[in-house]
Amino acid sequence: MGSVTTKKHPNGLDYVEVNTDLCQARIFMQGAQIDQFTPTGKAPLLWVSEADDYQIGNGIRGGIPVCWPWFGMNEVEGFPQHGFARTRIWNLDSVKMRNQLVDLTFSLKITEQDKQYWPHDTAVKVLFTLGETLSVSIVNQNNTDYEVSLTQALHTYFPVEDIHQLKASGFSQSKYIEFGEGPYKQPDDYVIFDKETDRVYTDLALVQQLHTPQGTIEVSRENSRSAVLWNPWIEKSTRLSRFKADDYLTMVCLEAANVLEDKVILAPGQSHTLTTHIRWV
Repeated sequence: MGSVTTKKHPNGLDYVEVNTDLCQARIFMQGAQIDQFTPTGKAPLLWVSEADDYQIGNGIRGGIPVCWPWFGMNEVEGFPQHGFARTRIWNLDSVKMRNQLVDLTFSLKITEQDKQYWPHDTAVKVLFTLGETLSVSIVNQNNTDYEVSLTQALHTYFPVEDIHQLKASGFSQSKYIEFGEGPYKQPDDYVIFDKETDRVYTDLALVQQLHTPQGTIEVSRENSRSAVLWNPWIEKSTRLSRFKADDYLTMVCLEAANVLEDKVILAPGQSHTLTTHIRWV
């Protein structure tokens, strides 16, 4: 069978610990952020910086931060980068176990404080299915009588052991914007890393792979035509909070997203689900 228990981090953050025959995982109530997922008998599928101190009010530098209801910088000065959801406390609504799989549902209540950023009557949930594969979904529901648009991402950090040996595949015929310039046409199927990489892809195939010295990680998406590929490289690593200067050597982000022309536009009463699936091949 398995167990799902609620615990408290020494720094005060509450989290859910999952242990089954198929996997071990940890998900924090703050941000509905998973920071650990390890299929049984295999290496961890998520990366977290050793410099992160798990403080209340800070998103964890690793795992899968939930960027909502916007990705990146907002056009309004002073609004938090990547939205406010990743530093808010979410509610654990349900826990279900079925055939060694664990389903968890988290929801976020929009507070009066948050309405200064998001004055719309919408509902948002994050769903996790934990087994040999990790599946994470953001579910949006528009309860207003007018159209609402948003951008979002599941900002997944992957362990790669040595960035110089990483090859990412599945990018053929896509296009991307990098450092505010483009769009550029992806010249071939593979991306290698020898400098800072910060690409927002669109018209992207639904499956990519990260070929690492430890093995190949498959990352797939549903209801998403966009993704972000990121490694800060040397100079930017020294400026990032809760990030060691050499952390860029052992991580990469490949993020399921709805950004740019792939933003979510919800008609009154409409819902949308963005999903990513992650597994060792």
